[in-house]
Amino acid sequence: MGKSSVQIHSHAVIDPKAELAAGVVVGSGAVIGPQVVVGENTWIGPNVVLDGRVTLGKDNRVFPGACLGQDPQDLKYRGANTEVVIGDGNTLRECVTINRATEEGEMTRIGDHNLLMASCHLGHNSLLGNDIVMSNAIQVAGHVVIEDRAVIGGCLGIHQFVHIGEMAMVGGMTRVIRDVPPYCLVEGHPGRLRGLNKVGLQRSGLAHQYAGRELKQLREIWNLLYRSDCVMAEALQKARSQELLPAADHLCRFLEASITKGRRGPTPVLVSR
Repeated sequence: MGKSSVQIHSHAVIDPKAELAAGVVVGSGAVIGPQVVVGENTWIGPNVVLDGRVTLGKDNRVFPGACLGQDPQDLKYRGANTEVVIGDGNTLRECVTINRATEEGEMTRIGDHNLLMASCHLGHNSLLGNDIVMSNAIQVAGHVVIEDRAVIGGCLGIHQFVHIGEMAMVGGMTRVIRDVPPYCLVEGHPGRLRGLNKVGLQRSGLAHQYAGRELKQLREIWNLLYRSDCVMAEALQKARSQELLPAADHLCRFLEASITKGRRGPTPVLVSR
C-alpha cells in the first residue's frame, strides 16, 4: 500500500522503500528502514526503531522505545542480511528489543498473540510460538525456543540454547540455565522443577480432554519421571510401554530430545519430594 493509506506522524522517519499496509499508524519519532514490512492495522508507537529485514504481521502493537531488527549481539556476526519475522496480534511493550539472526538464511521468529512486557530482550535466532506471556525485564539469549502458552515471570535471564516447553511456567527471578519441560513449574536460583503447572493446566481446558483422562495420565507420567526411583531413561522407557495421549507424549518427546541434545540434559528433579 502507498503511504497515503496509513497515518504517519510528521516527526516520524520512514524510508520510501518500506512497505506499510492499510490501517498502519506510526507515532512521533519512529524510524522505519527500507527492508521493513508492516501488516494491516499495526500500531507503531513513538520512538520505535524498525531496522534491517523486519516483517510485522497485522494487528500488532509496538510501544514506545522498542527496537526491532537490529544487528545480533553475537561476535560471530559478519553482516549477513538476516531477519526478524513477527506474526499477528502481538503486543510488544516499552523498550522491547528483538535482534535478528546471525548467519545467512536464518531468522529470529515470533508467532501470534504474544505479550512481551517492558524491557524484554529477545536474542538472535530465538523462536517463540503463540500465546506466550513474558513479564518485565526478561533477558533471552540466542537460540532459545519457547513453545506455545508458556508464562515467564519477570526480572530473569534465559541461557542460550535453552528450550522452554508448552504451557510451562517460570517463576520470577529464576535463573534459567536448563531446558524447562512442558506443563511444568520451574522456580529458583538456579531454576528447579517444582511440579506441574496445575493452574495453567486447569485454565487450558486440558482437564476436559478425553473425558479427563489426558490430565490424569499426564500426572501419572510426571510422577513416574520425577518421583519414582527410576533414572530418567528407564522412566521414559516405562512411559512408552503404554499408549500416551498428546500431553504425556509431548512431555516424553521433549525430555528425550533434551537428553539427546546432551549439552546440559533435562531440568533437574524436584528439590524435595
